[in-house]
Formats: sequence, C-alpha cells, structure tokens
Amino acid sequence: MNFLAFLRQDGFVSSMRRAFRAREIFVHDGAEMKRVHLSVRTQKLAVAGTALAAVVSAFGVTQAAIGASETSQAIATFANRQAEVRAMERRVAALQADVTAIKSEARTHVARLEARQAFLAAVIKGEGDPAKLAAMIPANTGRLSAPAREVAALFSGVESKQAWMAGIVRQAADARYQRTASAVARLGIAPARLDSGLAMGGPYEPVPENAAIASNGQADPQFKALFNSWKKLDRLQASIVAIPSARPVESVALTSNFGIRTDPFRGGAAMHSGVDIPGPYGTPIYATADGIVGRTGRVGGYGNLIELEHGKGIQTRYGHLSSILVAPGKAIRRGELIGLMGSTGRSTGNHLHYEVRLDGRAVNPTPFLQTSDYLLAMQRRAGGLAMGGPSEPVKAGQTAATPAAK
Repeated sequence: MNFLAFLRQDGFVSSMRRAFRAREIFVHDGAEMKRVHLSVRTQKLAVAGTALAAVVSAFGVTQAAIGASETSQAIATFANRQAEVRAMERRVAALQADVTAIKSEARTHVARLEARQAFLAAVIKGEGDPAKLAAMIPANTGRLSAPAREVAALFSGVESKQAWMAGIVRQAADARYQRTASAVARLGIAPARLDSGLAMGGPYEPVPENAAIASNGQADPQFKALFNSWKKLDRLQASIVAIPSARPVESVALTSNFGIRTDPFRGGAAMHSGVDIPGPYGTPIYATADGIVGRTGRVGGYGNLIELEHGKGIQTRYGHLSSILVAPGKAIRRGELIGLMGSTGRSTGNHLHYEVRLDGRAVNPTPFLQTSDYLLAMQRRAGGLAMGGPSEPVKAGQTAATPAAK
C-alpha cells in the first residue's frame, strides 16, 4: 500500500477537501461592507506558503545552531594552534640561543688556536713579542657545551699538531739555552749571573699575571712548558749584550797575554791584568759590548783610560789611548767608536791595553775574543742596555792592575 492509498483510506483527502472549499468573507472597513471571495486555489496557496515559511524558518534555526557549534569548535582549534605556535616559537628561540652560544664558543676556540699559532711563529722566527702574544691566548676554561665540544672536536687535529710543534720548539729552545750557557760558562761567567732577571735596556713590559699561557689554571702543558723555556732562553740571550763579545780593534794580534809575566820596566814577575793589542797610532778603538761609560781620563799607568760598565758585574777597560771620544754616563752600543790607540801612561809603544773584569776582578780577556762570533750569533736583541756593576778606582802603583807593554 502506497502513501496516497493510505491517505485515501484514512479519509485524509476528503477531510482536506472539506477544509478547502470556496468561501465568502465579508470585511467592513468602517464605511461600507465588502465581500472577499477566497477560492480553493487561493487557500491552498496560502497554506502552502505558510508551511514553506515555517520549513524555511526551521531550517534557518537548525543551520544557525550548526554554525554556532562549528564556530565554537573553530575558536577552540585556533586557540590550540596558537598555543602550538607559541611553543614552537619558544623552541626556535632556544635553538637560536644555542646556535649563538655555539658560535661564540667556536670563535673563542678558533681565536685560541690562532693566538697559539702566532706565539709559535714568534718563538720560531724570533719576530714579534712572544710574551705579548702569549698573554693574548684565551684561557682554556674547559666549559664548552656539548654541541660546542662537537664543533671543537673538528679542530682536534690542529690542536694536536700545535702541541706536537710546541714540544719540538721547546726542545730546540732548551738545547739552544744549553749551548749558550756552555759558551758563557767557558768564559768563566756563571749562566745564573745572566739568567737572574731581565737585562736592562728599553721599556720593561712584564708578562701579565693572568696570561693564559703562563697561568696556573687551564694552560696547555706543552705551551706552558714552551713559554717557560722561551723566557729562560730570552733572559740569557738578552743578557749576552753585557758580555764583551766584539773585538776592540778590527785586527787583533796580542803582544802580551793575561797573567804572570816579566815586567818590561822593572823586570821580575808581575801580574798583567789584561792583554796588549798593538797597532798604529790613532787606530780606532771600539766598545766590545753594550754599556754605560763609567770613568774616563788619565789614570795612573793606564794613561788615558775608558771604563765601560756592562751590567751583571761585567766591566771592560781600554788603556793607553791617545784620544777619548766618549764622556761618562753615555750609553754605548757594541761596536761603537770610543777612542783612538796611543801610548800614554806606563807604555813602551802604541798599543791598546784591554781588560775584562767580573765584580771588579780581572779575568782573562782571550776567551771573550775567541768566542765573539758565537755570542754575537746568539743574540736576538741588538741594542738592549745592561746596566749596573761596581766601579772600583785604580790605585796608582798597584802591581796586579798596572799594565805595561813591551
């Protein structure tokens, strides 16, 4: 049974027909009575329109309800997305901070490697100031973050090579110190005399106490050992300027050696406190080491005398001069002209009486003349002034200090 048959059986159709029949409606507008005819068709259309409006209204309400639900859900979804975005922004900010820290630590690590390389080059080539370069090496704190340690690991090969090179250079520095110290010892000068403190000359610039290379903190053992070896060698080499290591005349030939000899004036044994170097009258006389002019003038048997103070208790004397070309207190460089050869004082002919004294005691000058080339080669600093040492007046008639020439 279909729906229409059901409606017919139930009498629905007949009921609708009775409900929709032609009607006459009288309407009084206050002036007259009017009759309005409502046909069946008109009534059906009105009912259909009303039903349609109700259906449309119900649909609109339903859609509004659905729309409100969807809007609420969209708002909740948007809020969740915002929370996710903020969390992501925080993670990105944290990553950026990590990257910035890694870059900073990596730059410090690279700067440390570059500073160590510059220090190595300065020690090897003898150029620049290793002490200043050492002070510029950033300290190795050992506090790198895990990511930074991974970056630093990329430079481990460079670090290893630098440490290996530092060990090799340190061995070379120690060997050179031993050779230089042995040469100084052969002159009768204890290396400790020269190694005790810095020789004077030029501005004093001590290494800062917080220098990374020399600190007691996280300094690299190999570089710290190299720095200490270099300082020890540098002090010795800087002090060599105090050692008479140049020739007082261009051509050295001895007519009288140091020690006991027969006195040319009185006969018998007498102590000769220097060596006699002959030459033509007016032969140029040169300083054999950097120093300060001490006493000058006519002094007993020395005749015209120049004393140079070289520091570290070392002194040289130049006697029998025909002319003195320097004044007391003047700073003198090795090889600088100081006087002219003559035969003044207790002398039998033109010659230079040359002495070397340690702490006021005359020592044999011959070894100093023989080792001059090596000592000159060992010096890295030309021009540093070593100052100090005793100045003892020469007593007239003192046999041990009164020279003479044959």
